[in-house]
Amino acid sequence: MAEKIVSPGVFTRENDLSFLPAGVGAIGAAIVGPTVKGPAGIPTMVTSYAEYVEKFGDTFQSGSDYYQYLTSHTAERYLQFGGALTVVRVAGTGVSVATASANTSSAATSAGSKVFTLHTLAHGSVLNNAGSTVGENQQLSDGTKDNLRWEVTGKNTITGTFNLLLRRGNDTSNNKVILEQFNGVNLDPNSPNYISKAIGDSYDTTAGTASDPYIQANGSYVRKSSYIRVEVHKQTVNYLDENGSIRLSAASASLPANGSGSLQGQFGGGSDGATVAGAKLFYDTITDLNTQGLDANDLANTNGGVKYAEALQLLANQDFYDINMIIVPGVNQKDHAAVVNKAITVCETRGDAIAIVDPVRYGTTTLSTVTGEANDYNSSYAAMYWPWVQIADNQLGKNVWVPPSVVMPGVMAYSDNVAAEWYAPAGLNRGGITAIKAERNLTHTNRDTLYENRINPIATFPGVGVCAWGQKTLQKRASALDRINVRRLLINLKKFIASTSKYLVFEQNTVATRNRFLSAVVPYMEEVQANQGLYAFKVVMDATNNTPEVVDRNILKGDIFLQPAKAAEFIVIDFNVMPTGATFAD
Repeated sequence: MAEKIVSPGVFTRENDLSFLPAGVGAIGAAIVGPTVKGPAGIPTMVTSYAEYVEKFGDTFQSGSDYYQYLTSHTAERYLQFGGALTVVRVAGTGVSVATASANTSSAATSAGSKVFTLHTLAHGSVLNNAGSTVGENQQLSDGTKDNLRWEVTGKNTITGTFNLLLRRGNDTSNNKVILEQFNGVNLDPNSPNYISKAIGDSYDTTAGTASDPYIQANGSYVRKSSYIRVEVHKQTVNYLDENGSIRLSAASASLPANGSGSLQGQFGGGSDGATVAGAKLFYDTITDLNTQGLDANDLANTNGGVKYAEALQLLANQDFYDINMIIVPGVNQKDHAAVVNKAITVCETRGDAIAIVDPVRYGTTTLSTVTGEANDYNSSYAAMYWPWVQIADNQLGKNVWVPPSVVMPGVMAYSDNVAAEWYAPAGLNRGGITAIKAERNLTHTNRDTLYENRINPIATFPGVGVCAWGQKTLQKRASALDRINVRRLLINLKKFIASTSKYLVFEQNTVATRNRFLSAVVPYMEEVQANQGLYAFKVVMDATNNTPEVVDRNILKGDIFLQPAKAAEFIVIDFNVMPTGATFAD
């Protein structure tokens, strides 16, 4: 409240009820699963599929065939309509980045000749191209679109500067694909263009225990490269004196040689960590012990389960990761119950996200097996769909079988885009799935059996196609929260109100503070009501629930009463046949 004295005994007062907190940031789904490349175990946000591909890759070769991870399929469909996606790459323990060192001369190989080392931000063997056969125009035999090569140019011993080029691994000397270029960098830590400052040396790692992991920040300088960080071994402190002359002639010998390490700028040392022995199994061949090369059968498995558990536990930090959905494509309740249970538990603990999980793998034929997997849960923070569907993989030019968790996040993102979170992501208007066919054409009786057991059917209708034909959560007790649209309505409201309320923490517990809360929350609730999310609501934050005893405990209390709008899932029409001559009342 601002107070101004106009004349003796007369005062004007201002009550600022237009307080608006900073808007809710980008909120979207989180996908946990293996990818071609990218930082392992580090939750990373992307806002487009092009950005996803740049950071995590898409297609890759395994054995004699090409594949895509289900993580990529899910991301592609979700990002068609969703604005933000948090990706946590899962790999085996022991995963590592690739490195490359620049030396004082192209012939030098000893440890003492290293000037700086480049470390990729991404992990995995796909980053490796060291030891490649060098072909025409210096093309690397192991150079691919998913790895890198580097080059030093423009070395100037007079100024102590040089340029560093970061190139795509499969380019050539005649057709260089320069991803990033850092010009005029040096080895002088007192210079604003010191290479560590220009590129950045910061990076994140996971630390802590399996039950309480956290992201550890490392390095001194903000990372400006999207691909690498730099570690400097030789410094040329104050390379030039006040007259602009070289202070120490020996400093020039510390500069990197023009060209590239081993003449080709190759990276090596990247590892995928522990993986399942033998061929990776994808799509409809996934088993309990091999899902895309990982073993997620138990949370203690170092070749998959441990990292799934760690990734999901990181997402439990709702202050740092603002998400509203968790997906773990490639794992299912029957084969990988521990991972599914972990995903659902994280959503329940957060209280502001829903898990979309699969009941069974491809090829399950009996409905009793499918419905039996839902009986292990009683939660409004999770939903299951069945059966699997076949989709076209345009990158690979073939059709592949994917679980419902791959396509349903995209359906929900579409529903949010054309309507809102509180509309049912099901039916012919908002539940359509771009698919060739479903694993099984369900009858009306099949759909009834599934829905009675809280499995949302994926139905096929002639002339219409494949669509989601249900929107139940896994909650057993009948209530408003046994429907997905109501659960997602509550998630939306809780996120908005939480973002509003955090700006009031440590403010004075007075009427003015209560009014600030009400002036932000009530208009939003009215907007939701106008958009058919609520039948009615009431917000109370006054002296009735903020008694002196409550205030003395440093609590600001609010009560919100909601009547969520329900979806019309059953349309009943009575046809009444009347005798001839009957009249019809208006």
